[in-house]
Amino acid sequence: MVVAEEVRAALADGGAVVALETTLVAHGFPPGEGVEVGLAAERAVRDAGAMPATIGVLDGEIRVGLGADDLGRFTADARKLGSRDLAAAVVQRALGATTVGGTLAVARAAGIRFMGTGGLGGVHRGWAEIPDVSADLGELARTAVVVVSSGVKSLLDVPATAELLEALGVPVLGYRTDTLPRFYSATGGPPVSARVETAEEAARIARVHWGLKRHSALVLARPPDESLDVDDLIERALSEAEERGVEGPDVTPFVLARLHEQSGGRTQAANRDLIAVNAELAGEVAVAYAAAS
Repeated sequence: MVVAEEVRAALADGGAVVALETTLVAHGFPPGEGVEVGLAAERAVRDAGAMPATIGVLDGEIRVGLGADDLGRFTADARKLGSRDLAAAVVQRALGATTVGGTLAVARAAGIRFMGTGGLGGVHRGWAEIPDVSADLGELARTAVVVVSSGVKSLLDVPATAELLEALGVPVLGYRTDTLPRFYSATGGPPVSARVETAEEAARIARVHWGLKRHSALVLARPPDESLDVDDLIERALSEAEERGVEGPDVTPFVLARLHEQSGGRTQAANRDLIAVNAELAGEVAVAYAAAS
């Protein structure tokens, strides 16, 4: 694992550092757009006074802190790396873009306590027949990181995901909301475990949680500024995926692409915006946590 010098210095000084994933860069947007989204997330973290640490695998190394030229290498050909895939990607010198779970695993190893992302993976619809559960949840259960997201991706089974997070002992804090956002939709999700009003309050809760020897993450769920009702579009896209035989990890990018097409690009624009604002909030929480240290 190679940690960029500015990230290493910030960690050594007890400063505020925010981990960012690279799957959004490689697979979350049309070719060429993902890099700008990644750079916008980094700028948002810096604007909040924190240090961004975008994570990916390049040339046989896990890299913590990537430059603009590095981000440009993360094309759609990059492997999607969960925590289970990191070692193989390093040994095989694969170009690897980390998911939320993969990023959390690296953050744990590097000593990073905060992360910003778009939406979390979780329990997939139809889980009673096929037990498809994102590895994100397992990493959340064992990684002491505050993860700022816009809740759980609405194409998943959001109530089941919330129940599993509760069973795993992962607090879900609502940032100025009483319910878990559903990525594009600000409302309609299950209740959160607690509501917080400020980044400072979230940072204090994280400190007490970890002080009690709890080693799980905390999810800080921030609703999107513009709520979109895309439930009907999601149902149609999922039905089309089933008809075409799209399965496993290919379902999410397929559905997202259909949503972008059928919404006239509104979901894609919303996705870009929420990634940046979540990164900024993660930076604010990281700064508040560092200030109290």
